[in-house]
Amino acid sequence: MAKRFEQTTGPSQRQQRVAELIRHALAEVLSRGDLQDDVLTRNVITIPEVRMSPDLKLATAYIMPLGGKDEDAVLKALEKNKKHLRQEVARRVNLKFAPDLRFRRDESFDEAARIDALLRTERVARDTGRAGPAVSDDENDEQGS
Repeated sequence: MAKRFEQTTGPSQRQQRVAELIRHALAEVLSRGDLQDDVLTRNVITIPEVRMSPDLKLATAYIMPLGGKDEDAVLKALEKNKKHLRQEVARRVNLKFAPDLRFRRDESFDEAARIDALLRTERVARDTGRAGPAVSDDENDEQGS
């Protein structure tokens, strides 16, 4: 009998649940200003997503400072405070092992802006049947009113 290989399509429900708990714990620590770091206290940091490794020992947090300012400085400050953040996450999330934390820049905002720019091009407007230059949905609403 031939072996059947099942292909995983994404993270398990457990990975997603733990990732969300860690995302909330990190957001709470960063919003409360518990860290004594000037860069982290003067920047509002958004954590849109955390991804867990299958063994739940590594958490990759995707971050974006509000307005996209000081991204490199924020990432360096998070790396510098990783040990304290890990301790705080372990205190707030009841797991067998406290996951190692990794911080990455969230690039989904860039991707969304790129797609939005593509949708606004004249070529796309022509392909969708709109006459004239591409207009945003807000402008369409105003013109239709």
